[in-house]
Amino acid sequence: MQIPKDRLDGLKENWRSDLVSGFIVFLIALPLCLGIALASGVPPMAGIIAAVVGGLIVSQVSGSYVTINGPAAGLIVVILGAVESLSNGDPMAGYRAMLAAVVVSGAILFVLGRLKAGRLGDFFPSSAVHGMLAAIGVIIMSKQIHVALGVKPEGKEPLHLLMEIPHSLANLNPEVAIIGGLSLLIMIVLPLIRNRYVKMIPAPMVVVLVGMALAHNFDLEHEHKYLFLDHHEYSLGPKFLVTLPERVMDGIVFPDFTRVFTGPFLMAVISITLVQGIESLLSAKAVDKLDPCKRESDLNKDLSAVGAGSAISGLLGGLPMIAEIVRSSANVNNGGRTRWANFFHGLFLLVFIVAFPSLIHSIPLAALASILMYTGYRLASPQHFKHTRQIGSEQLGIFVTTLLVTLATDLIIGVFTGILLKMLLHLLRGASPKDLFKPKVNVYYESLVDRFQVDIHNVAVFSNYLSLKKELDRIPAGKDVRVNFDNAKLVDHTVMEHLHGYRDRYNRSGGSMELEEMGHLVPRSQHPLAARTSKRTLTRTARS
Repeated sequence: MQIPKDRLDGLKENWRSDLVSGFIVFLIALPLCLGIALASGVPPMAGIIAAVVGGLIVSQVSGSYVTINGPAAGLIVVILGAVESLSNGDPMAGYRAMLAAVVVSGAILFVLGRLKAGRLGDFFPSSAVHGMLAAIGVIIMSKQIHVALGVKPEGKEPLHLLMEIPHSLANLNPEVAIIGGLSLLIMIVLPLIRNRYVKMIPAPMVVVLVGMALAHNFDLEHEHKYLFLDHHEYSLGPKFLVTLPERVMDGIVFPDFTRVFTGPFLMAVISITLVQGIESLLSAKAVDKLDPCKRESDLNKDLSAVGAGSAISGLLGGLPMIAEIVRSSANVNNGGRTRWANFFHGLFLLVFIVAFPSLIHSIPLAALASILMYTGYRLASPQHFKHTRQIGSEQLGIFVTTLLVTLATDLIIGVFTGILLKMLLHLLRGASPKDLFKPKVNVYYESLVDRFQVDIHNVAVFSNYLSLKKELDRIPAGKDVRVNFDNAKLVDHTVMEHLHGYRDRYNRSGGSMELEEMGHLVPRSQHPLAARTSKRTLTRTARS
């Protein structure tokens, strides 16, 4: 496939396809931006601001081509936690202090990108990252199910919210629950319909339209009471609808930097930076795999762009952003070819919010909650557990441990617990503490056969992969490369995953890379990318 031109030349060449794709992505993004903002404990306008900045500004300076930038469900937990920890009982004060944390975090990410920290996306072990994302999915569902049922829970922590679900089911508001239940049914069923014309209709937009019709039918715009089955009285009113300021400029809120040197502010910055940084890098790499033109993002440039965009968004009252996978996938599937699709999606959002703010007020919160519940389920789907189990029982253990610790504590502790558990398992498998961070790699050129030989000794694991990748990056493009594992005794799943991806990219660029001499390494499962341990190490571990 011919690679599209970039910048203004790309606009001239692909404006029709990018305009159509941008409009379709806008239809998907609008309800998601509103829902993510509300679930994060901030005004809905904050989600729109982030997407508009991501589309109009970040699209033009990022290092990627078909990604859509905007607020993401994975950031809900850290933003909500930041607002609550910084509020001191005043939600607006917590919101403005959180905006300051977003600005500082964005500046940090911008600097990290300039320092070429994009490579850190290869450091975190896959199972711990997926466990973190699954935990985020569970937390989103635990919070949004109560909104979809029209009940306000007493608890705030994820485990408490999960335990309150039976109580909310028993005390649901029937008409609100009808909106939430039907919305969730649409999100589940519509993607399953095979008709190509139906597949062109974004499920979130159908949910919004059906939800608005039901809200009008139930008269949610006016405060009133109603009897259900003639024996119980329930209340309805505008509190079950999205609230927006009448004028767009009234939605601009400026950050409050007075709490910059406090502990809660520092923790908020660390949490936002960590989750946003990891998600941004992983999402950009995932979207590259979707690109039919097989273009590679400049992760350092992308990290800086996302950081700068988040800082600008925070200054205007908006949420932080990442390269969002669902919207980016929709962009690719609907013919988006260049960065201008992202730009058009932001432009459509801006025009809509300026021209039709009253329509947004007609959207019921239960409909948005159902969209987020579906999003949360996809993050924590049983398929992720099954897939991780297929890779190996150790990976499942790290995945589940990260998930449970995150639910019981917070994201930072959860992720680092997963990392420490993986390191402990590597030590038990025969790795020395020195091996964990510095691989022994010999690279030499065989002039007789015009080939580069890469010999890997001892262990190749997630924590020393960056050094291994640095050695591989020194090899010129377009060469014959053989990576030899004859002297290796342990290769973990994360490295297997990274090396196979590295090999595929190197081969696409015109070279030839092969992974050789792994016959003495025993896979931990039948999965092709499972961790591998030498037979000698297995025997020694079994004896001990």
